[in-house]
Amino acid sequence: MKVEFAPLNIPLARRLQTAAVLQWVLSFLLLAQLCLGVIVFLVIYNYWFLYIPYLTWLYFDWRTPEQGGRRSDWVRSWTIWRYFKDYFPIHELFPGLTAYLHVLPFWFRCPLFREYLMSSGPVSVSRRSVSHVLSKEGGGNISVIVLGGAEESLDAHPGKFTLFIRQRKGFVKIALTHGAYLVPVFSFGENELFKQVSNPEGSWLRTVQEKLQKIMGFALPLFHARGIFQYNFGLMPYRKPIHTVVGRPIPVHQTLHPTPQQVEELHQTYMEELRKLFEEHKGKYGIPENETLIFR
Repeated sequence: MKVEFAPLNIPLARRLQTAAVLQWVLSFLLLAQLCLGVIVFLVIYNYWFLYIPYLTWLYFDWRTPEQGGRRSDWVRSWTIWRYFKDYFPIHELFPGLTAYLHVLPFWFRCPLFREYLMSSGPVSVSRRSVSHVLSKEGGGNISVIVLGGAEESLDAHPGKFTLFIRQRKGFVKIALTHGAYLVPVFSFGENELFKQVSNPEGSWLRTVQEKLQKIMGFALPLFHARGIFQYNFGLMPYRKPIHTVVGRPIPVHQTLHPTPQQVEELHQTYMEELRKLFEEHKGKYGIPENETLIFR
């Protein structure tokens, strides 16, 4: 295999974009473990005047990720995020609205790391957390939920469009309870950012991944892409554009105690609108006419 190295005369802006994405990759892979290591270090060497106050405060602050989080406008305005966005680039817009990205509660259980994560805006994906966001008087909040989650990530291969949403109906029930409109959203290009080691259903690798997912609550896809100074291998994502398209809001009449039939009907409507959104835009982003969404 011939290794393709990055040229030396790359503009400074592109180098800064690469650096921004590198810090994100390292944060995703190592920051939680590093923060946990700091706490263990403080305990082992008995720096009680540091870890006792923090752990005491953590006890009383434990529910904050389910109560709107603690986003920091200062952190969110860092220039590094602009370079991060421009690396791909990412095209996405929710004008005049406050979006809350809901992520696995697992990430908020790591001391110190949770503070950094919350400062950038994410909150827990628990039912209580979503309800808190949607309960704002006067509206204006958006709950952003990646429905497929861990299970879907194991099928996230380039050129594939498999969504694990047939059994994901909790978000529909919450929408009915609060009378919150459902908005189908699809991002073209996400699955092109990384390649994943082949793991078809029934293979030993997929079996191990699914067992670990059930134990830990999150998946461990074996992904790879490019490096920092070469384009053949590494954990840096490829420079592929991501286009997030937003469909028409689905009106939802508030129903405090929705029946299973009401939940099922609205869920079917959501999947139909999501499929229409994909079909309407796929041609713009190079998706072959014969490709379509697969719902599982």
